[in-house]
Amino acid sequence: MRLLDTDISDTRALVIDANPTSRTVLVSMLRDFGVGEIAQSSRVHDARRVLENRVFDIVLCESHFHGSHMTGQDLLDDLRRAQLLPFSTVFVMVTAEASYAKVAEAAESALDSYLLKPHNADALGERLRHSRERKRVLSSIFMAIEANDFASAAELCLDRFRQRGKFWLYAARIGAELLLRLQRHTEAKALFEAIYAAQALPWAKLGVARAQIEAGAAVEGRRVLESLIAAQPSFADAYDILGRTQIEHGDFDGAYRTYAKAVDITPASLTRLQKKGMTAFFVGETAEATTALHRACMLGNGSKLLDYQSLFLLGVLRYDGGDLKALVRCHEDLAKAVEKQPQSARVRRLFQTLEVCRALLERRVPDVVATVRALADERRREDFDYEAAGNLLIVLARLQHSEIQLEDASLWIRDIARRYCASRTATELLCRSVALVPEVEQQVRGIHADIEKQAEQAMSLTVAGQVATAVKNLLVQGNQSLNAKLIDLAWLLVSKHRDKLPDAEVQSQILAKLRERYCISGVQIGRKEKRAAGGLVLREAVPAKPAAAPQVSAGVVQKEKQPA
Repeated sequence: MRLLDTDISDTRALVIDANPTSRTVLVSMLRDFGVGEIAQSSRVHDARRVLENRVFDIVLCESHFHGSHMTGQDLLDDLRRAQLLPFSTVFVMVTAEASYAKVAEAAESALDSYLLKPHNADALGERLRHSRERKRVLSSIFMAIEANDFASAAELCLDRFRQRGKFWLYAARIGAELLLRLQRHTEAKALFEAIYAAQALPWAKLGVARAQIEAGAAVEGRRVLESLIAAQPSFADAYDILGRTQIEHGDFDGAYRTYAKAVDITPASLTRLQKKGMTAFFVGETAEATTALHRACMLGNGSKLLDYQSLFLLGVLRYDGGDLKALVRCHEDLAKAVEKQPQSARVRRLFQTLEVCRALLERRVPDVVATVRALADERRREDFDYEAAGNLLIVLARLQHSEIQLEDASLWIRDIARRYCASRTATELLCRSVALVPEVEQQVRGIHADIEKQAEQAMSLTVAGQVATAVKNLLVQGNQSLNAKLIDLAWLLVSKHRDKLPDAEVQSQILAKLRERYCISGVQIGRKEKRAAGGLVLREAVPAKPAAAPQVSAGVVQKEKQPA
């Protein structure tokens, strides 16, 4: 036995390979290195579920799986995006020589290392030693991150970068991510630029674009993205950032085309499939939305990576197509999600909102009325967020096309629009939610115009020297509507003209509470991703769970413990 290092016996490893011979060879090598516990998986989908629920120190993953659209890189990307791989895990991709270039490119982005076939124990051992050494050398940085001391961690990264210390490139990338998290955008941009000057890596140029966009220079950031895509058309992370930027600026049709291209590059990426399906829904590409969301829900069945909004929107599409059986499947899957997350208001609302569609098809009128009223009664609650508002509008629009007419529906739509028409982008997405009924869309746009008029009147009063009246009006309007634009404008006026306002202190306290409770930060489709595209995961290592009882199922091979 050739021990890889002194603590190798305490490590856990997972080998993912469809070829039983290759898998056995890799397991044998790990056993010879002294790895304490080794688990195996023959299917990438099963491996994803294992990695979602257990922590491993080493993962060896085949790049290509015959007969599967999902690759090892797809698996890694989805796990990183959902923050399911801690810093402590060493992920090594195993690849044939023909695909070396592609995996080497991926290595620049997120991999710890790659192993080229045909491989031997010496080659594997060298890569594992190198990756594990990097974890140890940078341990002070990881410890600071685990303690949430991001400022100190960033300084450690910058020191190593300036001195070109061991593993300076990896440290610099972590440092740039930390600077973005600390909202030190100018420094992050400079660091990404310095990295790109030293080594022309795609993720560094993408980092420059991210820093620009997050600093508010969206036009400049978009130019960088477009040039990066032109030079690296297969760099899928660039499409992710571009799509997100397009959504934030109301270009939903452009975002749909961008996510569609990303899916063409990585057809088995669950997160990108969902983004494509959701944007397709809102731009009226019904067939594409149904196909993408159906596939995403099939691939993500039982996975933490599945966004339950995908199930909801797919259920709505099934309702629109009159497919009760398929709608019921979506609804029952959401019922299971409620059982798993009984404290989640978001999941519960998704289930209830889709219940309205199901009850409509099943002609359960009393249930339709009761469920809609229960949801509408929550429209002013603090946790009734933009997504919940849009979903309720989707259902209310479909109610308008049914024989059920609720007298209060117009009032509910008004209240939702008054609260969430806080920007042109937010308004446009709400309008797309109710595009089925032009009259409702016109109502939403009219309310947005009213909000804009109230804001303009406040600014006119301020220019005329009547800032106290402007703030008073905005406070009343903001309290009534809970509209973030009006609340934020009142906050800005109080902050800027404090010396002219006798009640500035009290008003500041009131507005601070309103901003904390009701002001949204941008528009997005689906749940917020935990990892920015092109970025590294900044999270602490998860403590290892107690060893579970060995299980044998299709595609997952029983784990084995290294004998003493």
